Amino acid sequence: MDDKKDVEKEARPENGGFLTPQIFTMTIPKVDGGSNILVKVSWTQKLLYSNGEFLLQVPFSFPEYVTPAVKKLAKKEKIQVNVNAAMETVIMCKRTSHPFKQLKREAGKLGLLYEAEVLTWTDVDVAVSYSISSSHVSGGVFLQSPSFQDVDQREMFCFYLFPGDKPSEKVFRKEIVFVIDISGSMEGKLIEATKNALSTALTELGPKDSFSIIAFNGETYSFSSSMEFATKETVEKAIEWMNVNFIAGGDTNILLPLNQAMEMVSKANGSFPVIFLVTDGSVEDERDICESMKKKLTGGGSISPRICTFGIGTYCNHHFLRMLAMIGRGQYDGAYEIDSVESRMQKLFSKGLSPIIANISIDTFDDLHEVEVFPSPIPDLSEGPLVISGRYKGKFPEDIKAKGLFGDLSSFSMDLKIHKTNDMPFEKIFAKQQIDILTAQAWFTEDKQLEEKVAKISIQTGVVSEYTRLTMLETERAINVKEPPKAPKASNKTTSSAKADLKVQRRILLQKLGVGFGNLSATADNVSPGTEEVKLPEAAEIMIKAASNCCSGMCNKCCCMCFIQCCGKMNDQCAVALTQLFTAIACFGCLECCSQVCCAGNDGN
Repeated sequence: MDDKKDVEKEARPENGGFLTPQIFTMTIPKVDGGSNILVKVSWTQKLLYSNGEFLLQVPFSFPEYVTPAVKKLAKKEKIQVNVNAAMETVIMCKRTSHPFKQLKREAGKLGLLYEAEVLTWTDVDVAVSYSISSSHVSGGVFLQSPSFQDVDQREMFCFYLFPGDKPSEKVFRKEIVFVIDISGSMEGKLIEATKNALSTALTELGPKDSFSIIAFNGETYSFSSSMEFATKETVEKAIEWMNVNFIAGGDTNILLPLNQAMEMVSKANGSFPVIFLVTDGSVEDERDICESMKKKLTGGGSISPRICTFGIGTYCNHHFLRMLAMIGRGQYDGAYEIDSVESRMQKLFSKGLSPIIANISIDTFDDLHEVEVFPSPIPDLSEGPLVISGRYKGKFPEDIKAKGLFGDLSSFSMDLKIHKTNDMPFEKIFAKQQIDILTAQAWFTEDKQLEEKVAKISIQTGVVSEYTRLTMLETERAINVKEPPKAPKASNKTTSSAKADLKVQRRILLQKLGVGFGNLSATADNVSPGTEEVKLPEAAEIMIKAASNCCSGMCNKCCCMCFIQCCGKMNDQCAVALTQLFTAIACFGCLECCSQVCCAGNDGN
């Protein structure tokens, strides 16, 4: 971010950037007719996990107005999916979006291929779901050496625990406090989505679980001064209370309700205490909040209170919320689009309320040198796999145990099998996780060295960070022609060799792709997330406007794309007839012009 001396200017949105969190745009410069354009896109994404199945889903549906209008010629499309489960177990393929054929099937690995000739490109999202055969909790450790290009030459490890298919009978008794932001910016869809997600979470609690709700803006409003058992009648009263008291308005004060919630759950004994914080704003005392919670969580009972956080939109400080969740050994999630708030919030509530093993620790880490664990402390195992990555120096021990607590507070212990692998790019797989955690730590500690470390990882792996920016290099291909050596007299052939050199003309800074560290002024003004106007590139505005008006009428409302598509489906005779017709109409127009202007005597110009 600080190295901008060679950058000429900031690029316009159409040069490359996110229009929305889900739409990235770029412009291909003008090219000569007949040129071939190759576009290669790579990205990383988390697999979804639900009901014991992993799901890979790649969006592959496009609006009709961006599909090239060409004749229906046979085209070849190919989709290949390789699954590496990282465990020597059976992979069961459940559902696929396309008729895949099985190419490879080994222990822990699966290869699928779809290949076909089609007249039109597929408009179905690519989806593959699979399950791993494991009835009980299982786990392991993978070790890997860094590549020569790696900026960090320490050894790498990956530790995982998998909950298995059968739910544990040892269920934690939970005590939960929901701390919900009802400031003015939460008005409308946000407050309704939050109420719906919270209502669903309450109905899934067991009768032995207890809860309370604290709504806050500049003040706090409590459903109950003490914890209430989650009976059917109490849950119904809580939903009625939310309908009356969840009225958006006022400022944002996060520390006050968090302190109240901490006092309520700190009295828990023999249970699993959880605090859920939901907010769409940022406040000035966020570092003080982290310090305060860190002191309160030191020296707790057998299970200290967990803090799970959920951020809405881009005005809240997601790095603060992630840091607070790490301090509280809880879960973090966020939603940048209004339509995804309810579903993502429900997932966070579900994950935070379904602990299987708590207080997980690995003693081996104490015997290694310069060990770094992401995240630390280790979160609880709930529904879905728990994956911990890290770096170390020294000799990794041959025997390693994972320890923790079950729901009845009995001890959990498991021997982990160690595997050495070279076929998984650890640097890229865990780059996003490590960048997010280190950025939160750098924000909290204001450590410039951590910021530089994040920047190095970002540049090495190509993963977006708050401390790096993408630049567009505008190049010019210069052809240097070299004279060929003198040919023998017997030969009358002449040859030449040309070498193309790419010369960088200028560097243009692309739009910032990070989420930032919150917006205090927008929070103070109660600006709702999603209300800011997104400036679309000129080309995108034209295409979307054309698509919205497309075919709305026959006269003066026929868009160019529809016309091109229509002409692409005509036979030659029809095209010739239409050409003659339009030529005749044009001639009549010329005659009319001549009669009114050219032949109008002295009045003509």
